[in-house]
Amino acid sequence: MTADVDEWDGILNPGEKVLWQGRPDPGVTIAPASIVTLIFGLFFAGFALLWMILAATAGGAFWMFGLIHFSVGLGIAFGGIFWEPWKRRHTWYTLTDSRAFIARDLPFLGRSLKSYPITGQTRLELRDGTPGSVMFDHEMRRRKNGHYRVDIGFERIAEAGEVMRLMRQVQERESA
Repeated sequence: MTADVDEWDGILNPGEKVLWQGRPDPGVTIAPASIVTLIFGLFFAGFALLWMILAATAGGAFWMFGLIHFSVGLGIAFGGIFWEPWKRRHTWYTLTDSRAFIARDLPFLGRSLKSYPITGQTRLELRDGTPGSVMFDHEMRRRKNGHYRVDIGFERIAEAGEVMRLMRQVQERESA
């Protein structure tokens, strides 16, 4: 798949060519971690709902303070399941003969375009699945008690094997 040259004007280096473009599968997936988050969020929301019911029996509008906690509980419960698919629906991937691009246009967060050079030292990882993924970089993110690793790549793409082959060809050209 090739791209219109005009839309890449000023982004690609002179002579750089687009080899592949695609988008991730936006389907919902449920992992064990998201099930734990779902259960915790539902308990949190359930407790808030129970508190609101008991507070409403006392009369007045005091029960409405529980709406914040109820909403947070629902956000925790369902955000973990639906955030990633929503993010994938706003993501585009491009592979050139020297770099990989990940573009996102997320409402409220704005547009971003990140490029990752593909060199002979780039560690490529093909993750089998339906659909598969090709990982090519990572970043370390901070949390309260340390750091954790987040892998970066073309996630949940139907042509993962073909993209991996193209990336290996880019590596071979870079090494030569």
